[in-house]
Amino acid sequence: VNQILLLLLVLTVCAILYNKVHQVPLALKNETVDLENPEEMEEEIPVVICAAAGRMGAAVAAISSIYSNTEANVLFYIVGLKTTIPHIRKWIENSKLKEIRFKVVEFNPMVLKGKIRQDASRPELLQPLNFVRFYLPLLIQKHEKVIYLDDDVIVQGDIQELYDTKLAPGHAAAFSDDCDLPSTHEMVRSVGMQNTYMGFLDYRKQAIRDLGISPSTCSFNPGVIVANMTEWKHQRITKQLEKWMQRNVEENLYSSTLGGGVATPPMLIVFHGKYSSINPMWHIRHLGWSPDARYSEQFLQEAKLLHWSGRYKPWDYPSVHTDLWENWFIPDPSGKFKLTRPDS
Repeated sequence: VNQILLLLLVLTVCAILYNKVHQVPLALKNETVDLENPEEMEEEIPVVICAAAGRMGAAVAAISSIYSNTEANVLFYIVGLKTTIPHIRKWIENSKLKEIRFKVVEFNPMVLKGKIRQDASRPELLQPLNFVRFYLPLLIQKHEKVIYLDDDVIVQGDIQELYDTKLAPGHAAAFSDDCDLPSTHEMVRSVGMQNTYMGFLDYRKQAIRDLGISPSTCSFNPGVIVANMTEWKHQRITKQLEKWMQRNVEENLYSSTLGGGVATPPMLIVFHGKYSSINPMWHIRHLGWSPDARYSEQFLQEAKLLHWSGRYKPWDYPSVHTDLWENWFIPDPSGKFKLTRPDS
């Protein structure tokens, strides 16, 4: 009897061990299925856009175009000043954009005190929100990778593609070179726009010459940025940018009469030779540099992102290719923001 009981016990133990061994692959397979579940693994794409007073319709159109052209899990960080935040929040919550995922972030302009040289030629370029891109790690806390977009853009492609831009090791950001797309060169020449460092920095100043950067070096446009927050903080990019802002206050190293802005030159200096490239079709710019110069319709249809950089904005008049921008514009429920058109 004892031998029979012992045999049964051994058989029971063997059966238990057999089941456990053969259940392991099943358990691993189930875990793999769960990990590959798109809903579980969907990556969050943070997109930073500013909502400035007088041009909130731009931010709304940009957000609308992004949201309508992607299935990705986009989280919009909408940055504004204390006085403008209620307006943009109401606009979103009372329009078809109420379905988007967004956070409203207040930007404190006091961080810019003593760092901006007053320039009467283009005062709009000195607005605090123009410098939000300098402070991305202070505004965005939990993300490794971030997209920053100027408000005067519309996105015609899937934002996931832009987010997937590869940044080389040690690079804190990716930009579009101003010399990268031959089909835009004619536009640049026709409006007399500079696309080299000479157009942004004052090479008569010793501090600029000491940088050792050739004035013929191709510039880049920081209106579209894919940024690595870890590298940005590690390299203290914000501190470096602030240093050049303060030096400009003291020495007038660049001005808005040169490159059309004071936010670009510090970035050209700090990121010189240390940035990755964005696909040229993801930043077709200069649409706002002339009320007459136009791209071909076929070229614009192929573009992934259109940028009305320059004075002539698509919500104002005159401007070019306004129909492409208006496709994504959502009227202001409060009626405060109105488009300027020839018949208005």
